[in-house]
Amino acid sequence: MTATRPEQPVPDYVPGHNLLAGKVVVVTAAAGAGIGAAVVRRVLEEGAKAVVFSDTHARRLAEAETALAEEFGAERVRQLVCDVTDETQVAALLDVADELGGVDIMINNAGLGGTASVLEMTDEQWLKVLDITLTGTFRCVRAAGQRFVASGKKGVIINNASVIGWRAQEGQAHYAAAKAGVMALTRCAALDLAPHGIRVNAVSPSLAMHPFLAKVTSDELLHELKQREAFGRAAEPWEVANVMVMLASDYASYMTGEVVAVSSQQA
Repeated sequence: MTATRPEQPVPDYVPGHNLLAGKVVVVTAAAGAGIGAAVVRRVLEEGAKAVVFSDTHARRLAEAETALAEEFGAERVRQLVCDVTDETQVAALLDVADELGGVDIMINNAGLGGTASVLEMTDEQWLKVLDITLTGTFRCVRAAGQRFVASGKKGVIINNASVIGWRAQEGQAHYAAAKAGVMALTRCAALDLAPHGIRVNAVSPSLAMHPFLAKVTSDELLHELKQREAFGRAAEPWEVANVMVMLASDYASYMTGEVVAVSSQQA
């Protein structure tokens, strides 16, 4: 594919504005260098009292905790291995937040992709993506919602969807179905929780560049995907995190049930 859109430069990193002062934030799938890790850093920069973050990779979690504790203070950073397909582990993650005063903001970032044609996709492939990406998000929404109601907190839940939930992409039937489900879950959960003053929203990123994506995606496909973007480039993970933080903050106090595209894709 011939390049038709020049790659625009990445903007300067936005400094924190204390948008989440005093809040206890829980973030799933946040080890490594993707959107989850960017969200953890962003909420700390925005003045969160503490962040509890999880992943299924114990070593990466420990390394991230050590680095963040040195920069932001050990009292503000906690991590726990958590598989969102296990309800008990999700509860244990929120128990850690309870030790810090209880969750105020739940950011559900865990998801699993993959590429397979529907002609060749197995039940195992389909169910694994759906269980982590959609049902895992449901488990976290339910668990956080129950904690908010029990404590009387007007908490916030932010889910990570994807533009693939709206737009077709070859080989992505399981992931697209799961992310479309996250969008529908967000809208319905928002109505269920609104009487308690709890807000539920989602972001829908298009293409966010991080090392794992670069590793598993060919240069040709990455180039093609970038050409679909108005800016001719992928988003930085922190650009997605910025929108999550905005939705979690009081600036979005009248927003619930919304799915906000974080995308420069052409109309």
